[in-house]
Amino acid sequence: MTKFRPCIDLHSGQVKQIVGGTLTTNTSELKTNFVSSKPASYFAQLYRDNKLEGAHIIMLGPGNEEAATEALRTWPGGLQVGGGITAENAKGWIERGAGQQSAEGKCPAHEGAP
Repeated sequence: MTKFRPCIDLHSGQVKQIVGGTLTTNTSELKTNFVSSKPASYFAQLYRDNKLEGAHIIMLGPGNEEAATEALRTWPGGLQVGGGITAENAKGWIERGAGQQSAEGKCPAHEGAP
């Protein structure tokens, strides 16, 4: 059986679905399938209300820390976080409410992301 594992992809502080392979250091090449008008915390609450375990936040590049923190505070311990996580800052993300972290943002679904 396939289990749905929801994801909140953050880019420049917004929830986005990015077309694979277009996330590079050249922002003019970025293509999106979807950009939400709702904050990351909205999706965290939605996942929490529907008991969708295994949800994660991926910070794709800089400018996502505030949005990620708001989502983690919405569902403390219920979300994993990745993207820019290091041994030096992992404890801080746990203190913000992360259930788990992906070191250095190594998430197979986001391979090649800066």
